[in-house]
Amino acid sequence: MTLLEQYKDKQKKISYLGHAASLMNWDKETTTPEGGMEKLAEALNYFQTEIFKLSTSDEAFDLVCKLAEPEEFDKLDDVMKFDITRNKRDLEKMRRLPQEVFEEYVKAVTKSSIVWPSAKRASDFSKFEKELGATIEAVKKYQSYVNPDKKPYDALIDQFEEGMTQETIDRVFGDLRKELVPLVEEVTSRPEPDHSKFAFKVPAHVQDKVCRFLVEYMGMDMTRIAFGETEHPFTTSMNLDDVRITNHYKEDNFIEPIFSAIHEGGHAIFCQNVDHKYEGTEGGVINYMGLHESQSRFFENILGRNINFWKPIWPKMVEMIPELANVTLEDFYKEINFVQKSYIRTEADELTYCLHVILRYEIEREIFKGNVEVKDLPAVWNKKMEELLGITPRNDSEGVLQDMHWSDGSFGYFPSYLLGSIYDGMLLEAVERDLGSVDDILAAGDIRKITKWLNENIHQYGSTRISSEVLKEVCGKELTAEPLIKYFKKKYSA
Repeated sequence: MTLLEQYKDKQKKISYLGHAASLMNWDKETTTPEGGMEKLAEALNYFQTEIFKLSTSDEAFDLVCKLAEPEEFDKLDDVMKFDITRNKRDLEKMRRLPQEVFEEYVKAVTKSSIVWPSAKRASDFSKFEKELGATIEAVKKYQSYVNPDKKPYDALIDQFEEGMTQETIDRVFGDLRKELVPLVEEVTSRPEPDHSKFAFKVPAHVQDKVCRFLVEYMGMDMTRIAFGETEHPFTTSMNLDDVRITNHYKEDNFIEPIFSAIHEGGHAIFCQNVDHKYEGTEGGVINYMGLHESQSRFFENILGRNINFWKPIWPKMVEMIPELANVTLEDFYKEINFVQKSYIRTEADELTYCLHVILRYEIEREIFKGNVEVKDLPAVWNKKMEELLGITPRNDSEGVLQDMHWSDGSFGYFPSYLLGSIYDGMLLEAVERDLGSVDDILAAGDIRKITKWLNENIHQYGSTRISSEVLKEVCGKELTAEPLIKYFKKKYSA
């Protein structure tokens, strides 16, 4: 075989192992009984270690280095040039990591992610404190080898949103913090909508039907999607033709699962529409989480919380949920845009959600500066909630234990949610520049025009452009929170 054929063969074997590990992780989150978790964790650890060993082996690195030499590199097409360049860079980092340190990290985050759900159900941080502490230390140790020239939290931010820095985040989050804290105070002082109109139960199987209808309406290819149910909704991609989303149905609150489905559907539509020429390469794996979150939150908030999204499909909604015949679309619109100071990030309205993310970012930043001890996190969390939203969680479950991210070591991920919303303000301007009024497009039932625009301008490129390059190319400007602030002020002044 040629060098390129040898390289592709090895990458294919790594992808097969990765597929198996992804299936195990999906099973862990959706169907594995509690009694089977330990054995599954052992199997998952094995596969992840084998992937690490194979991908960082001398043979794999030697192939990449030879293909990166000018005489071989110049023969490659653009897809493979990107793949080799990215893979060589990442391998140089990962080969600094001793296998035993990697195994310690995998064991720590696997155990932590298994303990977290039971601690959350018990609303007892003490049941999770030891495992979280071990995960934080494992993350720090991991980064000390992989990115020895960076501070740990800078490295973690860059890991989830390449090219992003604390300095930039501090600037744009600071702009939002300054504007949103008083805006939330103003909006929450207004009379509330009549929530009693929505005090009816919707069976889980009906919610599932509604959610499937909505993601298909948005532009989902239903032949390449699978659905599951978990404590915390998420999206995962086995490959470009096998994307999976989960939800958490609540019979007494059908609105939350609807918007979870729209949110995860946005992630999945991104995954499904990466150009297949990137399949099996670094370009086909979407690594920029701010950009990923911009797509999920664009569908969820910019489109899904717009009354015009619902106008063409309201009769279908009433058909599936007959109780909606007793409320008007205007009532529904007010309910889904009701702003309140709430405890749970995933249940928060689009306005206060920003403050929930700022809270997590500020805490993570202090953890990795060494200014916060694990045992003090519940108190620190509660103090931040009081500062930003004027409320104090009543227990650990609706406070520090509510998110899964820290349990699996995903420190540095939270900023991507708000970065995604900031990108959305900029993308909204770009969509309307190219297509005209989003209100008119949605009201006409042409949401797939917007989905196609996103496919063509963002999705098809996968990970071949970092977020700052996408914004410059698509929006024609550098990162700024001003369009999002403008959107919020215009919407909530009405």
